[in-house]
Formats: sequence, C-alpha cells, structure tokens
Amino acid sequence: MDVRVLELVDGAREARGLTVVIDVFRAFTLECYLFAQGAEKIYPIGSVDEARALKAAHPDWLCFGERGGWQVEGFDFGNSPSQVAGVDLTGRTCIHTTSAGTQGIVNATGADEIVTGSLANARAVATYIRRRDPREVSIVAMGTSGVTSADEDVLCARYIEALLKGQGDDFDVAAKAAALRDGAGAKFFDPEQPQYPAADFPYCVDCDRFDFVIRVGKDADGRLVNTRLDLQRRTYVCIRSLRCLG
Repeated sequence: MDVRVLELVDGAREARGLTVVIDVFRAFTLECYLFAQGAEKIYPIGSVDEARALKAAHPDWLCFGERGGWQVEGFDFGNSPSQVAGVDLTGRTCIHTTSAGTQGIVNATGADEIVTGSLANARAVATYIRRRDPREVSIVAMGTSGVTSADEDVLCARYIEALLKGQGDDFDVAAKAAALRDGAGAKFFDPEQPQYPAADFPYCVDCDRFDFVIRVGKDADGRLVNTRLDLQRRTYVCIRSLRCLG
C-alpha cells in the first residue's frame, strides 16, 4: 500500500486511489455528529450559490455552512457541532458547504474513492482502508480555507498514516490533540473570534469517538453525496470508481 500525505486544495487535485479528505476544525467533525444524530445523507457542495439552489429545490432539506467561520446568511445552521447538539436529525437530508472540507471533496476528481476524515473517526478510517487494501492511498489535510496548512489536519493525517503503518499505539494522538488548545485551537477561546465557539473544541478533539466512516458516492442524478458506513457490519459492497459513477 502506497500512502501519501498531501495538503490543501492543490493536494486534493493531486489525490489518487482511495482518498481521505480531512477537515478537523470543523467540517468533518460536524458531519460525524450529523450522522450520529440520525442524518440519512449529506450533500457536500462547493459554492454557497449552489447550496442555496439545492435548498430552494428541496425546502425540507437542512442547509449547513460557513464562510470565514461564520454561518452563511439564510442557512439553517453553521459549521458548528455544538450548535446542533441534541438536534434530532433522524432521516434528514443535509446540504453542507465550507471553506475547506467540502472544497477538498469537489476537487478530488482523480480519486477512485473518497472518504472524509477527522480526529473523531480517524481510527475507523484507517480500519476501513486496511480492509479495502487499496494499492494507493492519498490523505489530504485541507488546512485553513484550503490554502494554508493547519496543524489539526496535519495531525489527523499523520495519525491515520501511523495507524496504516502499524505505529498508531505509539502516536499518542490524544495528547497531541489536547495540545492544540494552545495552538491551532486557540481561536475557539479568542473573544474576538466568536464565529468559533469554545464549545466546539471538545467535539473536534474527541479522538476516535465514532466507529463509522463517511463515504462519498453519487446519487441517481450524479450529484456527490456523503453516506455513513458502519464498520461493525464488516461487509462492503464493491463500488465503482468515482470517475465512473453516475
């Protein structure tokens, strides 16, 4: 298994094989909680206008998203896991657009298969990859707005890489994640950046909380859509390359 760690939107464009798109603060942490709270599927969208158009076509779908960390005007929710705590999403369809995470998905056009990654389900992602046993793996740390490296995403990428190489037990991811409090995570405790609530930080660094992966496929109309795959089922349906789906 050839494993490469890439970064930012450019890295997503370079990704090949089974690709993990990582956004710890906060897109794919949020999506873990959306699925844990019952969401059926999530549409990852590149632009705000496209998200609004999809919402207009499906008023009963919930729209999540941010730009510059702030909730997009007119959306149902922002990009905050603490904002949706306790919300019953059973059977709901969600629309999600962000500055980094969803940009990675829409730009990873050379990938054979895409899953998302966060600290919340990093070990599950590594387990899924080992079971799939692909020849090539690309792990993309999306960073800040997809253009600047971010420590939390690199940490998650290196942790998944270590797990794939059998070195995860020596990685001490929990301590490294907690240390983000005084580094990349300081924005959550900065009163001048209220778009990043302090309550989000514990959600984002709760390592390996979930035993499922979020896999990107395509719906009947050829639109990218994220669904939950529980590892305890231990059976997988072989899917075609994303480049051939639809």
